[in-house]
Amino acid sequence: MRNGLPYVAPGQVIGLLGGSFDPPHQGHVHITREALRRFGLDRVWWLVSPGNPLKERGPAALSRRMAAAREIMQHPRVHVSDFEAQAGTRYTAETIVRLQAACPQARFVWLMGADNLAQFHLWKDWQEIMARVPVGVMARPGDRVEARTAKAAQVFRHARIAPRQSRALGQAAAPAWCFVNVPMVDVSSTRIRASGRWR
Repeated sequence: MRNGLPYVAPGQVIGLLGGSFDPPHQGHVHITREALRRFGLDRVWWLVSPGNPLKERGPAALSRRMAAAREIMQHPRVHVSDFEAQAGTRYTAETIVRLQAACPQARFVWLMGADNLAQFHLWKDWQEIMARVPVGVMARPGDRVEARTAKAAQVFRHARIAPRQSRALGQAAAPAWCFVNVPMVDVSSTRIRASGRWR
């Protein structure tokens, strides 16, 4: 297992779900299972980040978040990874470059909730991310209209794949993205922290 990554068969389609997972929760589990089904993925890797550059406060210790992620995400086709910490990458664009170099035989798909798409244009080198890998977007409560009118959605409207073709996303050449409506679990890490259940 190089860089903490599992074996990847040639042509395998791997969804990447990145985030601070501070804490991981059933919403993460739910969208992971939906992504496996909706986007025709062979595997999903959770990329537990050392920190989020768009957030002022740092998350809980990486070891604690990794342990919690592995405890909650019990699925034979899901791998929890601290690749970003091992590779020393800070931004998603850098992480994808390093993953593609480490696993050139894989086909990666970046996964995100609709709330992330709405602010995707604030991410460093966001257009490079779109140029490198297909992107699968899953609707979350209250974020659908804002996401569909997001800057990234407008700039790359020509690269959008219809929801009925979502299972072909992993085989599509970037740029390509697909927005699917899925029944969502209305829970967030922010609310869990605010409740005091994750100190």
